[in-house]
Amino acid sequence: MAPIYITREPSVTATDDKTALLIIDVQEGLDEPRLGARNNPAAESNMARLLAEWRARKRPIFHVQHMSTEPDSPLRPELPGNAIKREVAPIGDEPVIQKTVNAAFIGTDLRERLQQADIDSLVIIGLTSDHCVSSTARMAGDLGFRAIVVADATAAHERLSYDGARHSAETVHELALANLHQEFAAILTTNAVLGIG
Repeated sequence: MAPIYITREPSVTATDDKTALLIIDVQEGLDEPRLGARNNPAAESNMARLLAEWRARKRPIFHVQHMSTEPDSPLRPELPGNAIKREVAPIGDEPVIQKTVNAAFIGTDLRERLQQADIDSLVIIGLTSDHCVSSTARMAGDLGFRAIVVADATAAHERLSYDGARHSAETVHELALANLHQEFAAILTTNAVLGIG
């Protein structure tokens, strides 16, 4: 059964020039097979569509790059997996916020940059929905930003639970979004954010 995403939500207004696009951890290392199966193979193409729209409208864009300090992480700065994928690679003077933990607000100046730019809303996309996307969206809401997580412009990997049960990538993704929905963020599709359909 195909997932059903919310396409419109009464509390969500149209995005504007005070809405930043936050692209989280779209890095080569997250394609490593050892991370397990991933859902939503179209995520990167949807991310690219949103990025193109923000660039065309000259709206604020922030790239987030995870600089892992974990010994076995594919996202360590010295490894090829640390590179941002070409589909959403920054161009020109688009800022790159480098972090070492899950939430993009911890140990960075992201909050200050957003406040200085008078940004009140965030459209959050990237990898992965249950880790850095979720933790950043939760903090954004708690810090007073209106957060929108784009369901089909993020993805998750399958997970082995504490009790040995294996959960599919799609289940992990859907539950991550369900836990954010209405409490920390609005969950929309790419088309909804772009005003299509």
